[in-house]
Amino acid sequence: MITSRLKAVAALSLSLALGIPLPGHASEEFVFAYLTREHDPEYRPHRVYTGLTLRDRQPPIDGIKVALQEGRVVGRAMDRTFKLLEETLPAGAPAGRSILRLVEGSGARVFLLDLPLTDMVEASQTLRELEDLMLFNVRHRDNALRGSGCSPVMFHTISSDGMIADALTQFLRSRNWNDTLILEGPTLADKRVSSAFAESARKFGLEVVDTRSFVLSNDPRQRDRTNVALLTSAEDYDVVFVADSVGEFGRYVPYRTAAARPIIGSEGLIASIWHWTWERHGAPQLNQRFDRIAGRRMTEEDWAAWAAVKSIMQAIVRTQSAHVETLRGFLYSPEFTLDTYKGTPGNYRPWDNQLRQPILLHTHNAVVARAPIDGFLHEKNNLDTLGADERESECRF
Repeated sequence: MITSRLKAVAALSLSLALGIPLPGHASEEFVFAYLTREHDPEYRPHRVYTGLTLRDRQPPIDGIKVALQEGRVVGRAMDRTFKLLEETLPAGAPAGRSILRLVEGSGARVFLLDLPLTDMVEASQTLRELEDLMLFNVRHRDNALRGSGCSPVMFHTISSDGMIADALTQFLRSRNWNDTLILEGPTLADKRVSSAFAESARKFGLEVVDTRSFVLSNDPRQRDRTNVALLTSAEDYDVVFVADSVGEFGRYVPYRTAAARPIIGSEGLIASIWHWTWERHGAPQLNQRFDRIAGRRMTEEDWAAWAAVKSIMQAIVRTQSAHVETLRGFLYSPEFTLDTYKGTPGNYRPWDNQLRQPILLHTHNAVVARAPIDGFLHEKNNLDTLGADERESECRF
């Protein structure tokens, strides 16, 4: 009898170590669903007329795969497997209805959404009353998704425009670079980013001396809106903020301004939630794990997808439950913390479902600073100096 028990224990230990299920035993499965949209314009390479590719973004699914690989040991210990379901929505298919169909067909309750903004808004509002469902925004910074257009089912691991702007303005304030000239591009995204920075400047007591619009054109009649030296003349300022989502104009701003000034925003000093040159708090190891799977550098969208999966895994481990209502409640609790690999643990703001996290300020090949900048304090959590605090939030669940 004792020998039989010892054999059973040995078999179970070997099964857990190798990830091999025992005969007649099926581990419990938890499904993560990753949703994309067919022919999403976000992933079309943007080329200029000379053939240079200025923007070639990659879907963040590799961040999910890294998190799932990291969770295999935990899954074996809990007798649970984690499955990834990839789904591409065809043109015209409503995102909310498609998610409900996947819930019925696959049992998935946690969805990582890599969809256009209109789909994100439609899904979050259509499904907002479903308490057994969680959606994660791993792509969009739009403040409205956390503000007037927020939803109790939508969580955000990517930072907001407000968080990014606040990180930059804190840095400027710490350097006493108090006057900023804004160069704003023609797209809605450019205007959104420019507005977020202007609002942040007001919040931290900086002055925007002027906002000037640029265009992408070879028309000599629009020289005053295409020439960097002209655009940056006739004002005194400490720094130039560039809002250029395309990147074609902004790359020509450094070293061409009328006065010798630092460039921030879309060029020069950039704020992101992740950068491949961050070298502290275990970041090199995370970057190396990602590179082994993806064969490229980890982007902030990859990190956001990784953080979403890690958040749920952490909640499952701590609650010993896979029920979404339980997991959601734990994400709001003070007991939940996420190792961000940025030195400060992250958790979720209960008023808008935004992941609190440090922001990295970097050039193309080095991290210069990490926000919150030293000296910027909050009565409850210093990370709430970045983005909309509870008193400032327009979110109403």
